[in-house]
Amino acid sequence: MKVARLHAAGVLQLHDEPVPIPDPDETLVRVTAVGVCGSDLHWFSEGGIGDDRLDHPLVLGHEFAGVTPEGKIVAVDPAIACGKCDYCLEGSPNFCENMRFAGHGTNDGALREYVAWPTRFLFPLPKSMSDAEGAMLEPLGVALYAVDLAALRPGMRVGVFGCGPIGLLIVQLSRISGAAQIIATDKLPHRVDAARAMGASRTILADGGHEIPEIMAATNNRGVDVAFEVAGENEAVETSVAAAKPGGRVILVGIPADDHTTFSASVARRKGLNLQLVRRMKHTYPRATRLVEQGLIDVHSIVSHHFPLENAVEAYAVATKREGFKIIIDL
Repeated sequence: MKVARLHAAGVLQLHDEPVPIPDPDETLVRVTAVGVCGSDLHWFSEGGIGDDRLDHPLVLGHEFAGVTPEGKIVAVDPAIACGKCDYCLEGSPNFCENMRFAGHGTNDGALREYVAWPTRFLFPLPKSMSDAEGAMLEPLGVALYAVDLAALRPGMRVGVFGCGPIGLLIVQLSRISGAAQIIATDKLPHRVDAARAMGASRTILADGGHEIPEIMAATNNRGVDVAFEVAGENEAVETSVAAAKPGGRVILVGIPADDHTTFSASVARRKGLNLQLVRRMKHTYPRATRLVEQGLIDVHSIVSHHFPLENAVEAYAVATKREGFKIIIDL
């Protein structure tokens, strides 16, 4: 089978390797669609993410769908939790002490033609959903978990700071959750336009200067009940803290490039803000599937580019430039 391995920052090479042989509790899945995630870009551009560094040629890719030997299209949960540690037994597999995550550390991901994956982490898709939409269920799951953590209720005011794929999904989830006002910002005009098209009631092209006065004017000087930071930039974190109302929630979804998050402590403290960081997702695939199947969430429009596996380097280059939204690599 064809496999794309990352050997160093920016060095992605194709290899011919044996097709894996599944264990008794695994299924051989023919990979059909792999999404390029922002965390993948950290590995590709920097040779690591946070305090995890590339120490061997790694297969990237954790947003993916494929086909089983029976011909069933499945979405694949990239997080293989042990199911036995205290966190798993508490119902929080995203904190699993023995987690194996696709395309991270020593665990190969999906940029290969076949994977042998634990059967319990495969989720059959309805016939109405495409392979690319199946791959999009992973970022939708992260967005869904972020909204769960926000305890979002009908009538709330919401701010979404960063309108990449997950930010756009949070905009949509906020809309169907009954948010009375959704304010979305980004530095890129095409992403601001997309946020407006997907349900944001007010959009602002961010430049670091006028966002807060506009947000305060739009909320009668109150601020937003929930601020989602989805940019992975400290500037967006500062904006989220400044935009949140006293007693409000700030949900940090983005992954900072330098592994540090900073904000004005005096502002956050005086407001008594509740800050919550998002650790991937948990128990979201069935709900995410229903949302897409019933047309409540549009993941199709967020996919802007398709590339074959042979052009994976070009796909990562386009994603790094943030020229579109979600990049899908088709196998």
